Amino acid sequence: MDPDLLRLILTSLATTASLLIVSSLPLGVEIDSFQKALLSGAVFGVLNAFLAPIYNSFGFQVIAWLTLGIFALVFNAIIFGLAAWLVPGFRLRWGIGSALLGSIALSIINTIIFQITGVPR
Repeated sequence: MDPDLLRLILTSLATTASLLIVSSLPLGVEIDSFQKALLSGAVFGVLNAFLAPIYNSFGFQVIAWLTLGIFALVFNAIIFGLAAWLVPGFRLRWGIGSALLGSIALSIINTIIFQITGVPR
């Protein structure tokens, strides 16, 4: 199997687990079922695969550094919101507030899961 495809699958599964945890917290992130979380994890993986190179190539890293990471947080919240918009059954009860809180929680939980499992990022 192609290593990039395997990495995408493993990352999607880890993100699925993280999304299930995030949806159980009182952050306004709602996911109807495990299947919706699995689909959302795959959508996150695809969105990150396509949008991360754009983020890295246009000098957004400098902007993120100059804004002390706030731009990166907003970028992640946009990806979170896009995933919620694309996947029926994945809702953000409080709109951008839920997207911001959810993206922060997802980043923290993903980091923990990736460290424990050794899944490459």
